[in-house]
Amino acid sequence: MRIVVASAAFLVGCFCNPPADARPLMVSHAGRADYYSVQQAIDALPAEGGNIQIAPGIYREKVKISRSGIHIEGTGRNPEETVIVYGDGAINVGGTARSATLNAAGDEVRLENLTIQNDYALNPANPPSQAVALSVTGDRDVITRVRLLGAQDTLFAGKGPNGRMSRQYFADCYIEGHVDFIFGNAKAWFRKCELHGIANHAVIYTAQSKAAPDEDSGYVFDHCRLSADPAARYIALGRPWRPYATVVFLSTKIDAQVIAEGWREWAPGETNKLSTSYYAEYRSYGIGANPSRRDPRSHQLTPGEAARWSLKAFFGGATGWIPENHQDGTMSKSSR
Repeated sequence: MRIVVASAAFLVGCFCNPPADARPLMVSHAGRADYYSVQQAIDALPAEGGNIQIAPGIYREKVKISRSGIHIEGTGRNPEETVIVYGDGAINVGGTARSATLNAAGDEVRLENLTIQNDYALNPANPPSQAVALSVTGDRDVITRVRLLGAQDTLFAGKGPNGRMSRQYFADCYIEGHVDFIFGNAKAWFRKCELHGIANHAVIYTAQSKAAPDEDSGYVFDHCRLSADPAARYIALGRPWRPYATVVFLSTKIDAQVIAEGWREWAPGETNKLSTSYYAEYRSYGIGANPSRRDPRSHQLTPGEAARWSLKAFFGGATGWIPENHQDGTMSKSSR
């Protein structure tokens, strides 16, 4: 990996400090900055990673984080002020993974206080296609106070190459889309996040893809909120992309008109994956909570069963990589 701060700076005409400087690299479109491009700043970091701060603004570029220990933070008052956006669709770049606006493949990556968007679907001339905003495949990655905006396949929370372990933690995030907009086979925990379905003929919040009973993956949503646009139709909690899909909602406020069954088959009438998947809820509430009419193959958990999906239990007690101020969030009272 090259470490060439001066030459990279020359290419963008900005003022830079050598990577030995412990302070974060600053990215900005206005005023004095180290870099005007997020990717240029990432490429300039040393092999062990480092910190990048992004000033408020709109940064239209594709970003790839392939190394570990890279922390990126927006410096605005809220995530809306700092936006990384691009508009690739799987249909025109050769696959879903390649469409991602930001691809975080490194371990111990941290993203905070910014917006990541794929605006492919906003162009009415574009044909329907998967279009990923954020792809996360690293291990021990932490995403907090991040807005993820897209339509189909907004967030890919998946494992690395060859099924390599990927533990991921999301907190206080806003994630919007319609079909399968949180998908993949990572071992991912979501705390106090809002999942928002946008107007569409179908909204499916999750498409987890655990492929074998002994695969260590699954999604847990703790004290999250599910919402939807008034024009959203046929809203489901999830469908199994692979036959052992695992998704658990703990104390979730469902403010969307979710179908009574809650969950749906991957391809109704063609596949039979619900019988082997593990779909569960614990004390869901709100207009979309309907425990008595949920699909009989799903589960309504007892307090004892729900405790098995607590933060520490889910990660086998290995939670030292999660910030300390989030360690007490396990099944706590909702702040919403």
